[in-house]
Amino acid sequence: MRRSVLPLFLLVLAAGGCVPKKAQTPQPARSNLVVLLPDPGKTTAGRALVSNDKGTVELNEAGAAVSVSPGEAPKSTTVSANDVQRIFGDALASLPPSPQHFVLYFRFDSEELTDESRRLVQEVLSVVKQRPDPEVVAIGHTDTTGTPVSNVELGLRRANAVRTILVDGGLPAAAIAVRSHGEGALLVRTADGVFEPRNRRVEITVR
Repeated sequence: MRRSVLPLFLLVLAAGGCVPKKAQTPQPARSNLVVLLPDPGKTTAGRALVSNDKGTVELNEAGAAVSVSPGEAPKSTTVSANDVQRIFGDALASLPPSPQHFVLYFRFDSEELTDESRRLVQEVLSVVKQRPDPEVVAIGHTDTTGTPVSNVELGLRRANAVRTILVDGGLPAAAIAVRSHGEGALLVRTADGVFEPRNRRVEITVR
């Protein structure tokens, strides 16, 4: 879920001492526009609530918007993709790239990637190299076979294996942080001692 806000500010200058005061022309109250944008890489959006002391409006789809004026209840509206670029284009262009996430899967009780995940490594490297100052976090996970202690160790070995692959691909080692959750953050909930390929993974976040 992302919200884009275009705040408009009034600058009030107060004259003091013996400086002559100039007549001030009253300025009309300005409204703020809040637009819900789609999640990165998707056409759908999350959900947001916009409130003031006069009411609340829920935004729950991409392009939904609300105009908020002082002393008035928020007013629902919609904003097209073209208008988003026209109104917020400069602000959006100045934002850093959104984080991207990847999941690489491993063979049982091993730091060896599956064939499919090995092919995905090139996509990860491509995304990383597009970032001017990349930061990568690799978190290792396991299924529930083995002991909790040994699984933390296995998860860390998997994360370090990914780190080695990315360094060999040209990424500075200092740009990669590795951690392990072992079996503590299962993608697929299972009982203890269950072989589950989708839990044998490393989750990668590229910022």
